[in-house]
Amino acid sequence: MSETRRPPRPDRSTGLDKMQAVYNFRVDPDAMEGDFVAYTVDHLFGDVWARPGLDIPQRRLLTIGVLAALGQTDLLDVQFQSALDNGELTEDQVREVVLHLTHYVGWPLATGANAAAERVIARRHQT
Repeated sequence: MSETRRPPRPDRSTGLDKMQAVYNFRVDPDAMEGDFVAYTVDHLFGDVWARPGLDIPQRRLLTIGVLAALGQTDLLDVQFQSALDNGELTEDQVREVVLHLTHYVGWPLATGANAAAERVIARRHQT
């Protein structure tokens, strides 16, 4: 029988609060199976996103760039939606980000990023 090891939890509330600030939702790691969500909340949000030096909009732009380069359009939906909902980017700025990234990640990957951006923008205008 293998032992499940949880990450250290010095202050889970920091991770939950940062996740809420970044994505406008939180996920309770104790309600999920396995350790993935616990590490995500405690380390990614509680440590990495909470570090000084870069604010949320700066970190978000970096994340959008990486996700575009990896072709992760589902995750780009989440990033674009959160950036628009939090007032970090306007619709025109989202489109400009995609256009800028096109010249670095290439047209095939940028086509997916553009589709994600336009899906999010279209959803915003449906409500």
